Amino acid sequence: MSYLYLVLAIVGELIGSSLLKASEGFSKLFPTIGVIIAFVGCFFFLSLSLKTIPLNTVYAIWSGLGIVFTTIISVLIWKEKINMASITGIILILVGVVILNLFGPGHGESGHEASETITINEKME
Repeated sequence: MSYLYLVLAIVGELIGSSLLKASEGFSKLFPTIGVIIAFVGCFFFLSLSLKTIPLNTVYAIWSGLGIVFTTIISVLIWKEKINMASITGIILILVGVVILNLFGPGHGESGHEASETITINEKME
């Protein structure tokens, strides 16, 4: 059920982002109301998914799919242009999100306990 909530959160984000564009800087009433409703729903379902799915996993999936589908929507619906530099940037962001999700803290690779405090000392000369 948590992954269904995550999908609903992603859909809410996509609707909210598209309506944000349609609101033209919050100057149009109905798209603005839609933005508020979509993002409230988005964060509500995101919070429900966090009850059983770890935050790093939820955020990686939410942001990664959000970037990809928002880009697709911007090209198909809003007729925005995209070039190879944009595509490369999106791919690099996705690769970074995947790497953080697979190998970041909380996956036993950091060498530090989760509750351990790391202190950095610098000498002032």
